[in-house]
Amino acid sequence: MFFTQSGKRRIYLDHNATTPVDDEVLARLSSWAIEWGNPSSIHVFGRGPKARLRDARDLVAKAIACSPLEVVFTAGGSEANNMALKGTMAAARARGDQRRHILISALEHPSLKRAAQSLVRDFAAEIEIIPVDRSGQVKVADVQSRLRPGQTLLVSVMLANNETGVLQPVREITQVVHAAGALMHTDAVQALGKIPVSIRELDVDLASFAAHKFYALKGAGALFHRKGVALEALIDGGGQERFRRGGTENLLALSSFGYMCSRIGEVNERAERMRRLRDEFESQVRQRIAGVSITAATSPRLPSTSSLVIPGVDGETLLMALDMDGFAVSTGAACSSGSPEPSPVLLAMGLSRDEAQASLRVGIGWSTTSSDLNEFLEALVRVVERLRSLRGFQMPQARDESCDVLEQVVEHA
Repeated sequence: MFFTQSGKRRIYLDHNATTPVDDEVLARLSSWAIEWGNPSSIHVFGRGPKARLRDARDLVAKAIACSPLEVVFTAGGSEANNMALKGTMAAARARGDQRRHILISALEHPSLKRAAQSLVRDFAAEIEIIPVDRSGQVKVADVQSRLRPGQTLLVSVMLANNETGVLQPVREITQVVHAAGALMHTDAVQALGKIPVSIRELDVDLASFAAHKFYALKGAGALFHRKGVALEALIDGGGQERFRRGGTENLLALSSFGYMCSRIGEVNERAERMRRLRDEFESQVRQRIAGVSITAATSPRLPSTSSLVIPGVDGETLLMALDMDGFAVSTGAACSSGSPEPSPVLLAMGLSRDEAQASLRVGIGWSTTSSDLNEFLEALVRVVERLRSLRGFQMPQARDESCDVLEQVVEHA
C-alpha cells in the first residue's frame, strides 16, 4: 500500500514493471551522495567513489555468483541486452568469425528483439525464432533442432518472462548450445530479487540485470560477461568498465544496486511468502470470477506473477477502471504503448487475439500483504461484473455430455 503526493491511498501490484525503492535505500541516499567525485580520478576526491564502485561490483558479483571482473555496469537491462547481442556480433566480425545465425525465443523483451533486428541490418545476421506453446516454456529439443554447428553464434533465452512469470530451462538449453559451439545469453532482469540467480549454475556466457527490478534506483544495470568471451563496447569513451562501456558510472544508482544485492539472502524467504500470497489469490479469483484462467498455471513460474485471462472484458479498459479505484496493475495487451496489437508473448503462446486482449498481469512484491490482495480481489470482481454487464456478456454454457449421447442415439435411429 502506498500514498500518492495528493494523499490518495493506492495499492501497487505492478512489480514486474518496476519496484518501489526500498526504505533502507532511501535512508542511505544522502550518505552515498556525499561521495560526489569521479571514480576515475586519482586524487582524493575520486578515491572514495572508486571504493564505493568497487564495493557495488563485489556485491553484485556475489549475488549472482560470478567474478567481480565479469560484471559490466550499464544504465539498465535494455542496454545490457543490446550489449550482449551487438557487442558479441561486432567482436565476432572484428576477429574474422563469419557466423551470423542467432536464435532468440519468441518470449524476449522488446529491447532484445529490436537489438536482434538491428543485427540483420548492420551485419546481415540471420535471426531465427524459437517457438513456445501454451505452457510458455521453450523446449530444449526445439533449440537443439535449430542449432547449426559452425554457423550459430549466439542463443538468447530469457530466464523469467516479464508477462507470465514462466521460468525457462536455461541451464539445460545452455548445455546443448555449448555442445554446438555457440554462446548463450539470458535476460535475467525479471528474475533477480524474485528467485535465486546463480551464474555458476546457469553456466551462461552473458546475462542481463537491472537494478530497478530489485528495489534499487533506476538508471543502473549490469551485464555478466564471462571471461574470455569476445565483446565489443557499444559506448566508446574512457577506460571505464575495463574498456567495455565508456562513460562515468552512475554511482548513486549503482550503490543502491549493490546494497540490495547485499540482501540477496532474503530472497528465498520472500519468494516463499509471495508464492503463498499468489496461490491464494489465484484460488480465490478462480472461485469468484466465472471463466477466468491463469496463463501457464502449471508451468514453473516466478512466485510473484499472475497473468489472468478474463473473458468478456477488454484488458485496457479493466486496467483503467482499476486504476481509478486505486489499484495499479498492468495488461498483457500493448495498447498502452500506442499499438492496437495484443501482446506478442501471449500470441506466441497460442492464445487467441480475444484472449490476449482480455489479459491482466498482477505482480506482487516484498511489501504486498494479504489485505492488499483481498481488497484488490473485491475491486476486480466488482469491476469485471460492471464491464461484462455493459457489454451484455454471458459466459458460454457448458455442454451437457448427456446431450451428446442423446444426439448420437437420434443420429443412429
